[in-house]
Amino acid sequence: MSRIHAPWLLGLGLLAGCALRGDVRKVELQVEALRSELSRSDSLRRVERDSLARVLASVQATLAAEQNALVQIRGDIRSDLQTVLQQLGSLQEVTGQSQQRLSELRSRLGTPAPAPAPIDTTGAAPPPAAAPPTSGPGAGQMYDLTLQQYRRGSFTTARLGFREFLRLYPDDEHAPDAFYYIGESFAAENPDSAAAVYQEVVKRYPNSPRAPSALYKLGLLAEHRGDKAAARTFYARVLAGYPRSDEANLARDKLQTLGR
Repeated sequence: MSRIHAPWLLGLGLLAGCALRGDVRKVELQVEALRSELSRSDSLRRVERDSLARVLASVQATLAAEQNALVQIRGDIRSDLQTVLQQLGSLQEVTGQSQQRLSELRSRLGTPAPAPAPIDTTGAAPPPAAAPPTSGPGAGQMYDLTLQQYRRGSFTTARLGFREFLRLYPDDEHAPDAFYYIGESFAAENPDSAAAVYQEVVKRYPNSPRAPSALYKLGLLAEHRGDKAAARTFYARVLAGYPRSDEANLARDKLQTLGR
């Protein structure tokens, strides 16, 4: 009897051993899978940390660049303000020197110096008063400083400067330009005043290159307010009086457009 059951018992033991090894193998596979999952999780966390670090570095770099730009802007504003103050000081100095020379000249001639004429800031430039001989360094420097203010967009300051220039140097070669720029300074805020100044440029300086420019601007202003008849008249005057000017070609195109 024991001989019969011995092989069976032996087979049962072998089967039990195989089952035990299979369970162990399953456990080992589960452990390996868990380790792999943990490894992937750590890798993802490292990727997330690296990504956050890059974003933080980018934000810090952007903030630093903006701070540097702000410092640069503040420096530029401070420098521009100092330049304007220096230019205004130079303009005042030149004006004072010119008035002093004028007073000395009148004193030598034995004539009393009249009170300074008020400057009109709402309409066309007033008729220029008597002035000392021009085209000297004082006139050129004053005109250049005022033109710089105009080009910087300081139209009110430039307008006052050009008026003072015309009062002191009415016969200077830049007088037509000063008149024209006074009109330009009014163009955006007060078209009626601009038109009055442009008319004065054409009247006072018909042989100046600024005359066709002023006529053309008068045509543009008339066209802008819807007066096509007046606009055509101004453009026609440009072609008739100044056929070789740069504005003549522009006026010709405008007439063709308005004639349609």
